[in-house]
Amino acid sequence: MLKYFGTDGVRGIANQGLTPEMAFKLGRDGGYVLTKNKKDDEQAKVLVSRDTRISGQMLEYAFISGLLSVGIEVLEVGVITTPGLSYLVRAQGADAGVQISASHNPVEDNGIKFFGSDGLKLSDTMEGEIEKLIDAKEDTLPRPAAKGLGTVTDFHEGSSKYLQFIENTIPEELDGIKVVIDGANGAASALISRLFADCGVDFTTIATHPDGLNINDHVGATHTEKLQKEVVKQGAQMGLAFDGDADRCIAVDENGKQVDGDHIMYIIGTYLADHGRLKKNTIVTTVMSNLGFTKALEKKGLKNVRTQVGDRYVSEEMRAHGYNLGGEQSGHVIMSDYHNTGDGMLTGLHLMLVMKRTGKSLTELLKDFKEYPQCLINVPVKDKKSWKEHQPILDVIKKVEDDMGGEGRVLVRPSGTQPLLRVMAEGPTQEETNAYVKQIVDVVKKEMTE
Repeated sequence: MLKYFGTDGVRGIANQGLTPEMAFKLGRDGGYVLTKNKKDDEQAKVLVSRDTRISGQMLEYAFISGLLSVGIEVLEVGVITTPGLSYLVRAQGADAGVQISASHNPVEDNGIKFFGSDGLKLSDTMEGEIEKLIDAKEDTLPRPAAKGLGTVTDFHEGSSKYLQFIENTIPEELDGIKVVIDGANGAASALISRLFADCGVDFTTIATHPDGLNINDHVGATHTEKLQKEVVKQGAQMGLAFDGDADRCIAVDENGKQVDGDHIMYIIGTYLADHGRLKKNTIVTTVMSNLGFTKALEKKGLKNVRTQVGDRYVSEEMRAHGYNLGGEQSGHVIMSDYHNTGDGMLTGLHLMLVMKRTGKSLTELLKDFKEYPQCLINVPVKDKKSWKEHQPILDVIKKVEDDMGGEGRVLVRPSGTQPLLRVMAEGPTQEETNAYVKQIVDVVKKEMTE
């Protein structure tokens, strides 16, 4: 089990759990691990970017200092989305990339996400190498005093290169669909108008004025209430919500109803399948996807392969078996024909493309998708990793599963980024499902919080 890295890099409260000192160490040790195989006459190159939260510059500068101390050339991209950074790493032939972001988390949190030269998140093995250096009793890495130090170059034009890449995946203008777009006051805020205008979209925006403190503040992919109201108010055909680093996309239909990652994958996946473009007729999701998703695919003759929670695991499964569509209920959607990571803006545009080409609304496109009632409760706990050591918790889970009689499922798992135990169930009715989850949560609280 890794000590510092979670499912999405290193996370913590900025300037407390995730300090500038820690950022420096991550830059120095992580930079060394990622570039140690370079030839002596070749200088390693790493791209660094961030989202809009106020702690971003503090951590970015500390991290860059760590990179410079081991002789790495840094291209400073500035504010850009995480998928934008991933694309640019490959496009620029860089050795690695790093995004300073806590994605959908509140402003006081921040994180450091590493990407290899392929634009993909690091393996557990490589993250383990970095952790060993961080915890080493002595720092034995190079310390050049003059020649051999790294340098920093601005690469703010990277955002234009990224937007051009996204635009080129859309073969026609997306006129005729009115959409409201929620930028979460995050990394996509300055990019949305440029991209969607170039694609011919009729759009208005909310939450695209970041001030360093308002990222994800009751807006974005995890808080769609304002967007839902605005779509109905404006009589729009749809809404799109991104999170703080815009690797997620959640949609809203014409009636103001939320359309999550499962729904989006179903719409795009069935469209691709109808046109012979869904590889192996399979969509990869995590264990969090709704049972209704799997059953809806089965009715279409399609398959659903599930992985553990985390878009990196979805990506690994897709690459290992040659699938081209996968993602998470939370809105990470990977369309590997275009990009190797979840990209909120790319997803949103391709969802609109399906609507335009079929002439159907989101409601019509989802008419065969019957969702199972679901309940998820996050329980703050002291030691999220030890929950399986509590027999009463295991007992109540078995009891609930027996009571379901095969008409539902239970999923209990620790959060990858926060001190929480997530308790989820799906069942035949919302009332029954809520009661099942409450039974388990009551035991978890008694065992792990008292």
